[in-house]
Amino acid sequence: MRVPSTDLASSATSARGLVKTFGKLRAVDGVDLDVPRGMIFAILGPNGAGKTTLMRMLATLSRPDAGSATVMGHDLVQAPHEVRAAIAMTGQFASLDEDLTGRENLVLLARALGFSRSRRESPRG
Repeated sequence: MRVPSTDLASSATSARGLVKTFGKLRAVDGVDLDVPRGMIFAILGPNGAGKTTLMRMLATLSRPDAGSATVMGHDLVQAPHEVRAAIAMTGQFASLDEDLTGRENLVLLARALGFSRSRRESPRG
C-alpha cells in the first residue's frame, strides 16, 4: 500500500515499511502511508488482505515486526500510551444502537460522555 507523501509534521498517521508476520504468513508486507491531519481515510481490501492487522499495529494492539509508524507525532513502539490517548478505534459492527446512523451513534456517545452541544457538533470535537 502506497499513499502519496505529505509533510510528516502535518500527518495524523505516518508509516514506513510496516511488516507483520504470523509464522510463514506475511500478513502486512511493507506498508508506507501518510494520512494528513483532518483527512478522512479508509483502508479497503478483500478478506485476508491485512487491514485488521495494519489497524491493530496502528492502534498499538500488535507490535510491528519491522518498519516504523507515528500517530499524531507519537511513535507506536516508543510511545504507545500517547498513541492510545490520541485515537479511538471500534470494530466493524460496534454501535450503541443499530437503528441509528454512524453519526447518530457518535452524538449519543458524546452526550453520554458529557460533551457540550457545540463540541458534539464540531467536526474537530
